[in-house]
Amino acid sequence: MRKEIHERIDQLHQEMIEIRRYLHQYPELSFQEEKTAAYIADFYENLGIPYQTKVGGNGVIATLKGGKPGKTVALRADFDALPIQDEKDVPYKSKIDGVMHACGHDGHTATLLSLAKAVQPFQDELPGTIVFLHQHAEEYAPGGAKPIIESGALDHVDAVFGTHLWATTPLGVMQTSKHAFMAGADRFEIVLQGKGGHGGYPHETKDAVVIGAELITKLQQIVSRRIDPLKTAVLTIGIFEAGNAFNIIADKAKLIGTMRHLDSSIQKQVIEEMEQIIKGVCMSNGATYTFNYLKGYPPLVNHEEEAELVRQACENIPEITSAEFVPPVMAGEDFSYYLLDKPGAFFFTGAQKEGNDIPHHHPKFDIDERALPIAAKTLFEAYLAYQNK
Repeated sequence: MRKEIHERIDQLHQEMIEIRRYLHQYPELSFQEEKTAAYIADFYENLGIPYQTKVGGNGVIATLKGGKPGKTVALRADFDALPIQDEKDVPYKSKIDGVMHACGHDGHTATLLSLAKAVQPFQDELPGTIVFLHQHAEEYAPGGAKPIIESGALDHVDAVFGTHLWATTPLGVMQTSKHAFMAGADRFEIVLQGKGGHGGYPHETKDAVVIGAELITKLQQIVSRRIDPLKTAVLTIGIFEAGNAFNIIADKAKLIGTMRHLDSSIQKQVIEEMEQIIKGVCMSNGATYTFNYLKGYPPLVNHEEEAELVRQACENIPEITSAEFVPPVMAGEDFSYYLLDKPGAFFFTGAQKEGNDIPHHHPKFDIDERALPIAAKTLFEAYLAYQNK
C-alpha cells in the first residue's frame, strides 16, 4: 500500500501545482476565507469524502475512516493569506490587490487535498481514521486553531501532525524538534502622551519623539541585560508613529511591536519589566502612557515521541536527503494549540527555490513546487508511523 500511495502522490503532482497556483491567484485574508473554504469543501464533495464546514469559523474538516482498526490522526493545513502586495513576475501572481499567499498556505492546502485524493482509493486498507484538518486564520491572532479545538471537532482525535513548506530550507530537507520548535508570539502597543509645541521652544514641551526614542533604547536592554542569557526572548518595535510637521514638537507617540519567547516564565518577566520601564521613562519626562499587551500564540512544543516518529518516517521517502532536529525558530504558529491538546509534531518541509533566499512574508515570496509531493508523503508517513508505533 505504501508504494502505491507514494506513486499516486507523484501522479498527482501536476494537479497539486494547479491547485496551489489557483489558490495563489485568489488569496483571502484571515477570517475572510469563505471562497477558499468553499473550494476545499467542493473538493471533498467531488471525492465523496464526508466533511464539515464552518468549524470554529471558516474551518473545513474531512474524515476518511479506514477499513482496518486503528487510531484517529489529524493532518493539518492552513489556508489564509496576508495583507501584502504580490510583486512576483509569474503567471500565477495574485489577482487580489494587496493580498497574497506570502507564507505557503496555498501549498499546504494543495498538499493536503491531493493527499486525500491519493489515499481514498486505498480506504479499505487504511488503519484507523485520517482527519483532514483545513484551518482558517493562522496568520492573525487569536487564530483559527483555538476555536476549532473549542468546537469539540477534534475531541476524538488521538494525535495531530502538520507541516510548513519552509522557503529558506533546501529542497529535500525535513526539519523538526523534539522540544520547543517555534516561539510564542505576542503583540503590544504603547501610546505616550507628552506636550506638543513650537519646534523653536523645546523647553516648553514634553517631546513625545524624544521620550519614545529613550523608551525604545531602554526596552532593548530587557533582553540584553535583564533576561538570563541562557534563555531566549526577542523584543522588537516595528512601528514608531509621531508628529505631522517638521517644525512642531509632537505631543503623542505610538509604539507597536512584538515579543517572542519559548517559555511562559520569560513572557511574564518581560511584561513586568516593560511595565516598569515605561512607567519610569514617562514619570521622569512628565508624560503619561497607555500600555496594551496582547498575548498571542503560545510556543509550539513538539511531543518527543511523535517528533521522532516523523524523523523515522522520512527514511521511507527517497526524496528526503536529510531529516534534522534543529534549534527553535522565533516565528510563531497557532499549531501550538493543537499540541497543548493532543500528542503530535510539527515539521518544516524544505521548499527553497534554487538561488532564491527570499523569506516568508515577503512580497516576492515563492516556493519550489517539487516540495509539494514530499510534504504529502511525509504527512502520510507520519500518520502511518503513529498507527504502527
